[in-house]
Amino acid sequence: MKLIRWGNPGKEKTGVIIDDVKYDTSSFGEDYNEQFFESDGLKRLEAYLAGNQGKLQPISDSERLGAPFARPSKILCIGLNYAKHAAETGAATPIEPILFMKSTTSLIGPFDDVVIPKNSVKSDWEVELAFVIGKRASHVSEEEAMDYIAGYCLHNDVSEREFQLERGGTWDKGKGCDTFAPMGPFMATADEIKDPHNLRLWLKLNGKILQDSNTDDLIFNIPFLISYLSQFMTLLPGDVVSTGTPAGVGLGLNPPVFLKDGDVMELGIDGLGVSRQSVKAYVKN
Repeated sequence: MKLIRWGNPGKEKTGVIIDDVKYDTSSFGEDYNEQFFESDGLKRLEAYLAGNQGKLQPISDSERLGAPFARPSKILCIGLNYAKHAAETGAATPIEPILFMKSTTSLIGPFDDVVIPKNSVKSDWEVELAFVIGKRASHVSEEEAMDYIAGYCLHNDVSEREFQLERGGTWDKGKGCDTFAPMGPFMATADEIKDPHNLRLWLKLNGKILQDSNTDDLIFNIPFLISYLSQFMTLLPGDVVSTGTPAGVGLGLNPPVFLKDGDVMELGIDGLGVSRQSVKAYVKN
C-alpha cells in the first residue's frame, strides 16, 4: 500500500494511492498516527480497502499533499552514514552511528515551501531514505529488526550548516528549523520495497543533479540502525528514522553552495516517488 495525507496543513485527511490514482480514505475514521500503527492499522486499512473496492472517491491532483503520517513522537536521523559523503566533508568514517533529532515541528508536506531560517546563510539539502516504525521496539536484535518497519518514505533532511557546526553543542539546532523535514509524497508499506539497501536516490537543485547515489553505500544498514537505536530508547509506532544522505550536499562542493530564495529542490528514491520544494526567504509574520 501507499499511504498519503492530503488537505490543508493541520487538517489533513487520509488517503491511499492505487494504480497511480489517489483515493480518499477519510471514512476509515483514523489518522495515520502512533495509535494507528500500534493497533494493526495497516491490516485494518487493507481490510477496509478490500471492503470498499470500487467505492472510494478519487482525490483531485490540485489538492495539497501533507506528510504521509501524522506528527510522530520522534524524528531520528543518522549523520555521515554514506561513505562517500563522509569523505566529501573531510570527516572520519564513524565507528558508531552519529545520532541527532529533528524537531517534529520541522515536518511538512513533500511539495510545501522550505523557508530559510532568520539569519541563515548556510542552508543545505540532503536527500534521504527514511523508514517508519510499526511497533514498539526496545532492545531489538538485528535478526528481528526488519519486522519492526511499517514502511519507507522520501525525506529531504534540510540542514543549516552554521547552526549545525559553528554554533557549539549538538547538531540539532541546525536540523530542526521550521519546514526542514519535507516527507513524502507517500509512505510505501514495507512489502512494497523489496530491498531498501539497493535503491537509487537523487536530488536536483534548479534542474542540476547534485546527488545521485544508491543506498548500497550506507555504512550502517537498516537492521543495525534499528537494533542500535533501540538500545538507547524505545522506538514507538509511527516514529521516523532517516538513514543519512549521500555525497553531493552543498557543504561538500568546492566552493560550497547554499540555498537561496527562489531555488527549487527536486528529489526522489526508487519506489518512493518524487518531491519538490521551492525555497523562500524568511519573512516575519
